[in-house]
Amino acid sequence: MFVSFIRENKIAAGILTILRLYLGYSWLTSGWGKLTGGSFDAGGFLANAVNNPVKGPDGTAVYGWYTTFIDGFALPNVGLFNTLIPIGEVLVGLGIILGCLTTAAAFFGCLMNFSFLLAGTISHNPTDILLSVFLLTAGLNAGYYGLDRWVIPYLRKTIWKRSANQITNTPL
Repeated sequence: MFVSFIRENKIAAGILTILRLYLGYSWLTSGWGKLTGGSFDAGGFLANAVNNPVKGPDGTAVYGWYTTFIDGFALPNVGLFNTLIPIGEVLVGLGIILGCLTTAAAFFGCLMNFSFLLAGTISHNPTDILLSVFLLTAGLNAGYYGLDRWVIPYLRKTIWKRSANQITNTPL
């Protein structure tokens, strides 16, 4: 019952718009501050995540696989992450605020929030994940009062239809 309400009801779409504006503003300002501040460096955060991993009650690392990923890939490529994180935050914020590809933006926002959590940061990440789950559950209705109202039907009519036709018309 709740899922059909959140996915189909226009009152829910209005509530989701308010939620989108709040969440998107949070992402946009976070990323914009990193882009324009000129001093963002994820290196210290990543090194701290390796040196102080999330530990369970027995004192062992809970997410050893993630610590290995950070140590073996993220730290050696910290310059890439210094670029991807702020740009990703700005794009997620814009997508959510404008209601354009809202579910994709919410998904990538969740992915980033989970990355921060796995590295040991709590902050407002759990709240952001919870709000994003509402947007993901709502699907197209989350962007009804936004650009998704026009963008998604256009994509379905042009790009996704063309891709489906190419797949079905390809000889084996």
